[in-house]
Amino acid sequence: MPGLPRPHFGRRSEHSETVNWFFASDSVMPELPEVETVVRGLRPILVGKTIAAVTVRAPKSSIVVSRSLRPMRFEQALIGRQVLSVSRRGKNILIALSGDLTLWVHLKMTGHFFWVPKTKPVEKHDLVVFELSDAAHHLRFNDYRRFGRHRLFRNDELWQQRGLVELGPEPLEITPHQFVELCHRRPRQIKQALLDQSFIAGIGNIYADESLFYARIHPRRVTTSLAKSKLTDLHAHIQRILRRAIRLHGTSVDTYSGVNGQTGSFQKYLLAYGNEGEPCSRCGAKIVREKIGSRSAHYCPRCQRMR
Repeated sequence: MPGLPRPHFGRRSEHSETVNWFFASDSVMPELPEVETVVRGLRPILVGKTIAAVTVRAPKSSIVVSRSLRPMRFEQALIGRQVLSVSRRGKNILIALSGDLTLWVHLKMTGHFFWVPKTKPVEKHDLVVFELSDAAHHLRFNDYRRFGRHRLFRNDELWQQRGLVELGPEPLEITPHQFVELCHRRPRQIKQALLDQSFIAGIGNIYADESLFYARIHPRRVTTSLAKSKLTDLHAHIQRILRRAIRLHGTSVDTYSGVNGQTGSFQKYLLAYGNEGEPCSRCGAKIVREKIGSRSAHYCPRCQRMR
């Protein structure tokens, strides 16, 4: 995989207080590198701490408590629990708690965790506020579109839940051989396959477009038509791009930022996603954007030919 090209910058929102990258494309949901960055930011803050109080201002539909825990409310069930670990599965955040419970969080489109001083006034879109013992800060879940989800389950119930039970393998853990077998299992367009979380978990529009660009694969190519060598190459690019994006704290093309409010920087190196009408960095042809299923795909029509 070639080294990162010289940074380039997308359009900037005139109303953003911080860097707010956006493209005229689909709404952007945090993908594996962004969620992994959040998880790594939460670990030193939460692990070993006890939840002292919880304030919920979120819509009732966004808070789910297992039937086995009722009639306790979400806040009641969390108070006094110690945080044991923070991990990721696909695009999901899993916070393991004492008493064999797990708080399962999905950021959806605009969910953020912020670690802020208790003295800072609670803002309109701070929907869940966690107070930790012996801490001068609050952990706040901020979500202006209010799509984010908090779900609390016993550990023996967690992996039976829809949204987790059907997840495919992790792209950073699957071997090249397993990836080839997965793609050759049944025919489907490769871009749609990469976006299917039951096929492979954690990849979204951004990293699917970038991986296919580097591998020179048209997003409409059928998985079973791709040679083993081509799929092995794609597997390598997926893993390299995801690891590099994690090192750069993700891609901020919409509202995403880490727990400390820092935006990612991988957007400076995007060669396909969001570059509609821009010259391809390899051949100079214009990058095109095409609707595939319900999502858009950005690709070079010359480098990524549909054979």
